[in-house]
Amino acid sequence: MRTQEQFLSDYAVSHRHPINQWIHFICVPVIFFATFGLLWLIPIGRWTGLAPEVAYWVNGATVFAVFTGLVYLKLSVAGALAMMGWYGLTGLGIFALQRAGGSLLWISAGLWAAGWAAQLWGHKIEGAKPSFTDDVVFLLVGPLFVMHELRKKLH
Repeated sequence: MRTQEQFLSDYAVSHRHPINQWIHFICVPVIFFATFGLLWLIPIGRWTGLAPEVAYWVNGATVFAVFTGLVYLKLSVAGALAMMGWYGLTGLGIFALQRAGGSLLWISAGLWAAGWAAQLWGHKIEGAKPSFTDDVVFLLVGPLFVMHELRKKLH
């Protein structure tokens, strides 16, 4: 497997146009939230762990977080820790949305479709196909790229 730096470098090749970059800065977090939200709706079961009085519901999003977290950990500890933050903030957003009475299904589906439509438009502007068409791991590189590029722009 390539290193995180290699993935980021390869990802950057098709994300050089400033408009495409800004679209990704907005849409990658939106798509991440929407994907997590849709996966949240897939019930897996209940895990009681070591203390039966404390039960946790396991759903598609928690399974996704565990497996993708392992990929991020293989790439870098810092990247895995940063993505844990994304998972946490996304989970809080989902809790807030549900508590407010919003439809997680329809809001997530709408955000997911709009985010991908905008990103495809960004790649049309860029004149390059999305990186994930060559390697699906690039779907996980997007959030790391956004953090990396925003950090560079803010310094």
